[in-house]
Amino acid sequence: MNLQPFFKTIIDWPKSTIFFSILTSILLITLGMQNFVFKNDYRMFFSKDNPQLNAFEKIQKVYSKNDNVLIVLAPKDKQVFTKKTLDAIETLTKNSWQIKYSSRIDSITNFQYTYSEEDDLVVENLVENALTLSPEQLVEKKKIALAEPLLLNRLINDKASVTAVNITINLPEKSPQEVVEVKAAVDKMVKEFKAKNPDVDVYLTGLVVMNATFPEAGAKDMATLYPIMFTLILVIAALMLHSFSGMFSTAIVIFISVLSGMGLSFLLGIELSPSTTPVPVVIMTIAVADCIHLLVTYIIGINKGIDKKTAMLESLRVNISPIFLTTITTVVGFLTLNFSDAPPYRELGNMAAIGVMFAFIFSITFLPAISQLLPYKPREHHEMSTKFIDGLANFVIKYHKIILVFMTSMTIFLAFMIPRNELNDDFLKYFDKTFDFRTATDFTTENLTGIYIVDFSVPSKGENGVTDTEYLKYLDKFANWLRTVPDVIHVNVYTDIMKRLNKNLHDDDPAYYKLPENNELAAQYLLLYEFSLPYGLDLTNQINLKKSSTRMTATVKSVSSQRFLEIEAQAREWAKENLPAYMQSNPTGPSVMFSHIGMRNIEFMLKGTAMALVIISGILLFALRSVKIGLMSLVPNLVPAIMAFGVWGLFVGQIGLALSVVTALTLGIVVDDTVHFLSKYLRAKREKNLSTADAIRFSFHHVGRALIVTSVVLVLGFLVLSTSHFTLNSSMGQLTAIIISLALVADFLLLPSLLLILGDKSE
Repeated sequence: MNLQPFFKTIIDWPKSTIFFSILTSILLITLGMQNFVFKNDYRMFFSKDNPQLNAFEKIQKVYSKNDNVLIVLAPKDKQVFTKKTLDAIETLTKNSWQIKYSSRIDSITNFQYTYSEEDDLVVENLVENALTLSPEQLVEKKKIALAEPLLLNRLINDKASVTAVNITINLPEKSPQEVVEVKAAVDKMVKEFKAKNPDVDVYLTGLVVMNATFPEAGAKDMATLYPIMFTLILVIAALMLHSFSGMFSTAIVIFISVLSGMGLSFLLGIELSPSTTPVPVVIMTIAVADCIHLLVTYIIGINKGIDKKTAMLESLRVNISPIFLTTITTVVGFLTLNFSDAPPYRELGNMAAIGVMFAFIFSITFLPAISQLLPYKPREHHEMSTKFIDGLANFVIKYHKIILVFMTSMTIFLAFMIPRNELNDDFLKYFDKTFDFRTATDFTTENLTGIYIVDFSVPSKGENGVTDTEYLKYLDKFANWLRTVPDVIHVNVYTDIMKRLNKNLHDDDPAYYKLPENNELAAQYLLLYEFSLPYGLDLTNQINLKKSSTRMTATVKSVSSQRFLEIEAQAREWAKENLPAYMQSNPTGPSVMFSHIGMRNIEFMLKGTAMALVIISGILLFALRSVKIGLMSLVPNLVPAIMAFGVWGLFVGQIGLALSVVTALTLGIVVDDTVHFLSKYLRAKREKNLSTADAIRFSFHHVGRALIVTSVVLVLGFLVLSTSHFTLNSSMGQLTAIIISLALVADFLLLPSLLLILGDKSE
């Protein structure tokens, strides 16, 4: 297709082109912002058909929800059981009921302590009117709390130096603002608490706080990554192009591409999340790569004395095919992220694909148009970079056999290093230590309890079956086994309540701290206890309405997903061997969900990467019009990912959710260098009838500098992403930067070596 008349029109009407380009970007971002939503729920990482998510939501419907805010209190004197501190906890417990959407408040002060008084069962708050307690009563309260399984390592540590108030939140889940509202209310309450109790350190953690931290992560990235990347691009453009006009026009192309890409994405209903905040950085890097290829050829023409219009038309003629081809392959790579099982990465792929297309459109319309209006003075040709590129070409041609052996050996060696990578994720560490949530959770884990939980909904034989003594014995046996599992901090189980009630109703005789001996007694205990509980502290968090199943919750230390999967597998195996068939249950919870998502995502992305490989291969075979060259081009496109994962295995060895999408993410990008190199190579062979060696020299001379510049921009862009405080983004940025760096090495060393050995036979 001859596009020269179209390009000539753009260049002849530059002001109109500029006007419509800017108007388009403004309209798209204005309309798109009306649909703007920032997701702040950890559930966003799981698709609707994710089996772990479905199991978790099922248990949430059966029992009361366990989304929570955990307010951890650490008195500076390391003494929780003082009148002043207990009074402060009492006040905080009462005030916590005022938090919107709160459904249950648990603390050591409102713990429903039971004891017998003659023939009656007394149920009351463990601490009432703390300021009136005597020293002896304080000692007794401390003794009770440290002996209570439902409190120890959950709401009080064994040194009685750290405690917590747990606010259970029942969100309607109608708006992302619900989490923000809860966090803001808790922050206000805690601020007032600190003002009145400066001698108590306060830490906020829990699932609701984690959800509220997601937009904080996004805001941090937007405040730091975007300005850094934009500044870097301007500096690189100025240094590499030796042109203020080129730098200025590139900056505007980037700006309107980002606005248009993000605006249309929001307009289509795509929501922003921490995992999609890097999209503007991705658009920036791709847009500047397109601009550089056009401007380098344009500037060379200007320096040769050609007028601006002719120079830009020639640049468009030479570059439109490879730029269009690289855009298509990049878009294909991004779109294959739709195979991901994690919706944020699907959205990342879709948003990036939209942005890349706008970068292409504005590069071939706005950039040529504005270049006609901006001044550019011809400069002396810079020989240094040309000499280096030409020297590199001669070096590769001379030593191509040695280079091929070296690159092949390195690829094989690093391929053997890939199995050193372990699939591991720790969703707490998605946030680095600049986040209050992370530091608070680290403190909580070290001094009190964990936030990683495993829930078991353990069924009985039927309605009211939870008071069956056989069921209770097996349930207690299960809980006791869980307590022996390494890394398990606490087990919250209904049988502990039944043991305490049995002791209470036998005159608090410690010898009766055991399960009731018959079903009728157990049923009476449960009925009596439930009637005695105040509003908001009932057993709906542990027993379903039909009393046919109970929820047992194990709290686990901050461990890797690999360790979590081991605990889950151990629990399944133990239950299979030691519990009756009717009591079998699948462990669930956010921690279980995150432990499985990495492996599921890898399985899905393998399909996506294979699909991308097939599509991109077909595009290259068609565009390059050579089956052998097309197949050969796949080598330098696959080798970088193989080598990069090998390097990662050597120096890091941990692969999580974010890295499971990197191969598909980068496949379309790394093809760009190969396409530009081969397009010049084939042009030299077909139009100029050059030999293979001279065609390789031609490619290096005409596109080498542009490939270095665009690769530097891409690498720096993803290195900027690696500075993100959100670990999913930073690790993805690091590995992607490694892959793109190795892609340049492969295209400068491996590809020419292959062409020299197979090239003459391929045309």
